[in-house]
Amino acid sequence: MTTNGLSVQDLFEFSFLSDPQLSPDGKWVVFVKKVINEKEKYQSNLFLMDVDSKEITQFTQGNFSDVQPRWSSNGRYIFFVSNRSGEQQIWNIAFNGGEASQVTTFKRGASQPVLSPDGKKLIVTVPLSAADSLEEKETKKEKTEEKLKPYITTNLQYKSDAKGFSDETFDHLVLIDLETGTQSLLTDGQYDHHSPAFSPNGMHVAYSANRSEDPEQTFFSDIYQVDLTTNGTEKLTSSDKRFYTPNYSPDGTKLSLLGDDLEYTGATLTRVWILDFATKELSCLTSEWDVECNDVAINDMGSGAASAGAVWSKTNDALFFLASELGSTSLYQVTLNKNITKVVGGKRQVYAFSTDKNQERFVYAVSQSATIPGDLFVSTLSGGDEQRLTAVNEHLLQTKTLSVPEDFHFKANDGTELQGWIMKPVGFKEGETYPLVLEIHGGPHAMYSHAFMHEFQVLAEKGYGVLFMNPRGSHGYGQQFVDAVRGDYGGIDYDDVMVAVDYALENYDWIDSSRLGVTGGSYGGFMTNWIVGHTNKFKAAVTQRSISNWLSFYGVSDIGYFFTEWEHKTTVIEDPEELWRISPLRYAKNIQTPLLILHSEHDYRCPIEQAEQLYVALKQQKKPTRFVRFPESNHELSRSGDPGLRIIRLDEITNWFDAYLK
Repeated sequence: MTTNGLSVQDLFEFSFLSDPQLSPDGKWVVFVKKVINEKEKYQSNLFLMDVDSKEITQFTQGNFSDVQPRWSSNGRYIFFVSNRSGEQQIWNIAFNGGEASQVTTFKRGASQPVLSPDGKKLIVTVPLSAADSLEEKETKKEKTEEKLKPYITTNLQYKSDAKGFSDETFDHLVLIDLETGTQSLLTDGQYDHHSPAFSPNGMHVAYSANRSEDPEQTFFSDIYQVDLTTNGTEKLTSSDKRFYTPNYSPDGTKLSLLGDDLEYTGATLTRVWILDFATKELSCLTSEWDVECNDVAINDMGSGAASAGAVWSKTNDALFFLASELGSTSLYQVTLNKNITKVVGGKRQVYAFSTDKNQERFVYAVSQSATIPGDLFVSTLSGGDEQRLTAVNEHLLQTKTLSVPEDFHFKANDGTELQGWIMKPVGFKEGETYPLVLEIHGGPHAMYSHAFMHEFQVLAEKGYGVLFMNPRGSHGYGQQFVDAVRGDYGGIDYDDVMVAVDYALENYDWIDSSRLGVTGGSYGGFMTNWIVGHTNKFKAAVTQRSISNWLSFYGVSDIGYFFTEWEHKTTVIEDPEELWRISPLRYAKNIQTPLLILHSEHDYRCPIEQAEQLYVALKQQKKPTRFVRFPESNHELSRSGDPGLRIIRLDEITNWFDAYLK
């Protein structure tokens, strides 16, 4: 069967848009466009668009990573982060063009530029060790032969999937006077500091940090405020909640915050809060609204962006924020008296937004199932006259036939309403039957959505139907739904995905029940492993960056020591028998389904020993299996990993299913 759907190789042709920033006057938007260059590596540059004419100009050039663009308050300059000097540093460039100039030269780089309202000062985030000084400059590193040294630590958290082994640095906030070049450190100690924000008069800075005696064992995050005239720092919250992304109201009397009270640990809904400076009172504006106030939708187009938090209306009486509900991420407004309205909605993922100084326009980035991998739109506050600004992948998509996901609702075994999506194979013909692949998302506290998924389109192009859904544990359906899986992995979630398969088989007569496949990554890899140990319904399976043994996961994962307790409500020390009961490895003797195991060598979230244990257990039993190890890659391979390895990964998945389901 020849089709003209999206192929594996088409990944190289995509452009990935993120971080749109509207100019103060609302006439221009700067955004990041990432592409895969001729060397099969990522390249990110800044692009400028005239919002009225929709004319786009490439603003920065070269094979670099230019990201995090931010306008000066007068609109004359754009500050951004670039690795063009070797390390990631802050640069700026005049809006009317010219050469970019380097602003910072910190030894370990800098990121997250935040400009003061008068444009004269800049706060940046800088990794510093206890021995570092601000004066130490970035140097071109010569490759020298270094003696082998052991890695030594006394920390509980000594590695992370994002950064590898800890280098004992912490993120600190540095204030830079742009007129004199003077640099001053706003934070101290062995703590990480995040999300700085200037007060409207430029005299105060708020930020979030966990500065407790034992940050490795406590998971709250407080809000602090530093007075730039006295250098005095005040703690504004009481160490019993997780708060982040503070934003000052235009009149300077309040802060908006995103956060939660950890009541359901990692499954607690993020909500919108305000802190009143006069009364020191915290109030939650979305406490009566059973919705996650964040974008938690999954896509594989690398279109995530740092959260803007809850952005104030210019009238000081409302906030704008993203929230995830029923498989969509939309832009909402909440007033100070808790009235919530949808500003920009639809069956899609809105993954970033920005507004101009007068809030006459919103620019936002959208991903939508079969039509928009990631593009920019503009609308007014009322959301009534949306215009599409970009169509960066149209040259590719208009030559392709895409499978359009249809969402459907069905009942779980206990009567709970569930949501799923089904995609027909490209080239579908009535009266013929086709194999079906069930995809299971990671998290588990995330959400499949109406966003674009290249991987799903690749499967459809290869002649597979694709089924995906949000089982218990997923976001989008309220607090009780997302919490239901805690303490019940392999229970209610397994029931939900199997009911989805049964529903699809009953309602779509084109599915061949003898040719079913299953795949998933991370938690979805755990579920894949669990499924093949408990049923022979599937004829082939692919497990990715998976968990097979919760006993060893506890000690080897960068989050294992707390994630295990949060999600399973026990630990290796308290109840090792329970962790073994819910470990797929325990059921390896039951596995008959041919299982492809994909894993990254540098995955510290679900370390590769999880794959090794399962592979050896299957291989020793002479069960059909294959083990693919991806070098120099971490847990994020499928979303932001090396492009060439992403291609190999997709080929491995489709070849495995072709061998057993065709």
